[in-house]
Amino acid sequence: MMRLLFLFLLLLVPAKGRAQDAFGAALPGLAGGFAQQVEAAERLGALGDPRAVPILRALYDGRLLRGADGALLIRDGERATVAVTGAAADAAEAEQVRINNRVRAVLRGVLGRLSLVSSDPAERLAAAEAVFRSRTAENIPLLEAALARENSARIRERLELALGASRLAAGDDAERRAGIVALSASASTEARSVLLEARAAVPALSSEIDAAVAAIDRRLAVRRAAETFFQGLSLGSVLLLAALGLAVTFGVMGVINMAHGEFVMLGAYTTFVMQEALRGIPALAPWSLPLSVPAAFLVAAACGAAMERGLIRHLYGRPLETLLLTFGVGMMIQQAVRLVFGAQNREVSSPPWMQGTLELAFGVTVTQNRLWILVFSLVVLGLTVAAIRLTRFGLEMRAVTQNRRIAAAMGIRTGRVDAFTFAFGSGIAGIAGVALSQIDNVSPNLGTGYIIDSFMVVVFGGVGSLAGTLVGAMSLGVINKVLEPYAGVVLAKVFVLVAIMLFIQRRPRGLFALKGRAAEQ
Repeated sequence: MMRLLFLFLLLLVPAKGRAQDAFGAALPGLAGGFAQQVEAAERLGALGDPRAVPILRALYDGRLLRGADGALLIRDGERATVAVTGAAADAAEAEQVRINNRVRAVLRGVLGRLSLVSSDPAERLAAAEAVFRSRTAENIPLLEAALARENSARIRERLELALGASRLAAGDDAERRAGIVALSASASTEARSVLLEARAAVPALSSEIDAAVAAIDRRLAVRRAAETFFQGLSLGSVLLLAALGLAVTFGVMGVINMAHGEFVMLGAYTTFVMQEALRGIPALAPWSLPLSVPAAFLVAAACGAAMERGLIRHLYGRPLETLLLTFGVGMMIQQAVRLVFGAQNREVSSPPWMQGTLELAFGVTVTQNRLWILVFSLVVLGLTVAAIRLTRFGLEMRAVTQNRRIAAAMGIRTGRVDAFTFAFGSGIAGIAGVALSQIDNVSPNLGTGYIIDSFMVVVFGGVGSLAGTLVGAMSLGVINKVLEPYAGVVLAKVFVLVAIMLFIQRRPRGLFALKGRAAEQ
């Protein structure tokens, strides 16, 4: 037993020593002539030793020195260290190791391959991208070794893509077939381009390459459909927020509020004011957006209540006059905002957790701010439903909606319900402004672009129906995004408008018709 252990140690130590000797033997060539530098760099790259990365990078950057005793030193600012050990060294008598363009080109390739074993994930990802662009069969062993030790899913995906492309560049048909199989499992346009390039170079494998390209096309079609669907849901969530308050006020009161878009705009400016006010308070600055939600609700609700009590309550039963009045009030609100804040756009920054993109399955990427707005719109819808279904105010609102006269006969103060309902709907519009400030320009004209779409959502879904508003908003959003690639943004909206007009001819009360005064008008 002891003899076996002794023989094992005897075999192990020389192997380790040979690896160290190979690394140490290659280093002196970096300080030699240009041909020796190329040979030494290639030898270090073939070893795949991560210790070579800082030395080769120093040589490429002109920071590699040769000491008086022949040792290699790395200059870092005003200090120098021994290249192999990292110990401090005196560089007073050292001279810079010079290279030419040929050596630089070799160093770029070697550093790209050696970065695959770096401890920095960003370097490994960049190296995988560089190796994929080079696409040579020499990279296959290094890529296989890098894949065996890689834990990051994103970097593994790029390494597999680079390995497939490198195998496709090999001279062996078996390796090429393995590369085709690896690339066909991808859903990348880059893999598709590599396969199409290889089809002309390797006509014998054209049928297999065509099958791989077809498989990639199917995956890309699924990914495009998923991204289009998400974009439609994202647009639908914006329409839902913008139309939700309008559905409440229009359903209960029958008031066509053309100033609804301006209440949305007031919510966006409230977000801007809150962000500016909390900018100098480090403890509250990160919470400026969440705190803007109740602030925007209160500001828009107060303005809505003032407009209802001061103007609209005198015009009930006169829809044309109400429409003209609210349109005029909206113009006045826009001008007041221009006088206070100016006509230029105002910037509202997004918190860090709303920035960037998120990659889902099959390579589907979504923007995080849109994803948060989608979740936020559903939360607001849920709170609105809870307020209507579970509170005394909601009970009175539903009673007035179903039959105003009987509700008044039972002691419900319908005028107060109208005021609170209008304020509630206006407050929801203000909350929509908070969300829109994250994806649109905060300007006096912010709400103008959403008022027509909001009315389309309400009419299509059914006046006063929150379920109809949800279905209508999401349906219009998805349909718009499906049509846009084929017809363009403007024609897509025209098609949607014509379709709604035809639909209303068959179902004048919308998808979800309600009983009560709103349905009888």
